[in-house]
Amino acid sequence: MDVVRVYVHIPFCRSKCAYCDFNSYAGLEHLFGQYVQALAREIGLVSEGLSWQAKTIYLGGGTPTVLPLSLLEEVLSASRQTFRVANDVEITVEANPGTVDSNNLAGLLNLGVNRLSLAVQSFDDRLLRLLGRIHTAAEAVESYNLARQAGFANINLDLIYGVPCQTLDQWQSTLRETLNLQPDHLSLYALTLEEHTPVAQQVACGEIPCPDDDLAADMYVSAEEMLAEAGYVHYEISNWAKRIPMTNDQIPKTACQHNLACWRNQPYLGFGAGAHSYFGGRRWHNVLSPVEYVARLNVGLEPRAHLEDIDRASEMAETMILGLRLVEEGVGFEGFGRRFGKRLESLYEKELRELRELGLVEVTAERVRLTPRGRLLGNEVFERFLP
Repeated sequence: MDVVRVYVHIPFCRSKCAYCDFNSYAGLEHLFGQYVQALAREIGLVSEGLSWQAKTIYLGGGTPTVLPLSLLEEVLSASRQTFRVANDVEITVEANPGTVDSNNLAGLLNLGVNRLSLAVQSFDDRLLRLLGRIHTAAEAVESYNLARQAGFANINLDLIYGVPCQTLDQWQSTLRETLNLQPDHLSLYALTLEEHTPVAQQVACGEIPCPDDDLAADMYVSAEEMLAEAGYVHYEISNWAKRIPMTNDQIPKTACQHNLACWRNQPYLGFGAGAHSYFGGRRWHNVLSPVEYVARLNVGLEPRAHLEDIDRASEMAETMILGLRLVEEGVGFEGFGRRFGKRLESLYEKELRELRELGLVEVTAERVRLTPRGRLLGNEVFERFLP
């Protein structure tokens, strides 16, 4: 039986954020029902003659919680009909503050959702407006508290730093407000200016300043220090999980199991418009347009837009690049050798030597991992392993 992780893309939002270039769309409410029907068809296609076990199911977007609860139930029902769902399955749903209330949070729990990821981004209302978010800081706190009251025991909060006009004090204030809530998991991302987004256009026109890379680095280091002091384990470059008392795990149980599999370069199947998959030495993705996605499945066509074979050299390189994102775990020599039949330390001897001399990686008897400096300059490390 093949073990996979399942990703389902819900490309709908109430409004498009000013910094976002994800495959998401506002104003397509009329497509909700047709899209979910198409999703069920696509999910069902993979079951023919195959036996699969889903270890994780992740509903991302977009904003999955803009869908009515009944449609989310259809998505999860289709997944359970196609996959044998593990007893300890992690089912994550992404949500925006302002798109959840007590009733649908309780409904999500009843559907088996056991991990909620709230895209808070900031607790500064001025920055939220600049980013084009639909909620206020107070509404973000309210959504979090409603999720706790409903019974969610594993909640992630997304935050963005390095925003134009954002100061180090503002960032630290957001972190303090976050820590007061005691979320189980945190994902912190530096703002990237994506071409054609409103924020990028404002920067290009001089309406707002360009993000300061040095200041963003200071914000990252500040977050590392504050979160470590508060008892969070920094297990991936951009992710922290709350340490469970009386344990010393490198990766706590509250870590995102779905994303961990991706960082370990393990197989996953993606469904929906623009969703990516990686399985059996191949990677593919679906058409981006939700309208075209629905139209293809309605006439019995596959929604796949691109397929590529991953050769051994690329698979090894991707295992290094993804694995080095794991702060303590890194890439283990034994596991790499077992997977590829090659000694990592010999295959990448030159790259490791140069990166050690630059102070970007640490090599122990068991593994290679990034140094604190390497985490700040990760792209300089990763490019060394490209085939």
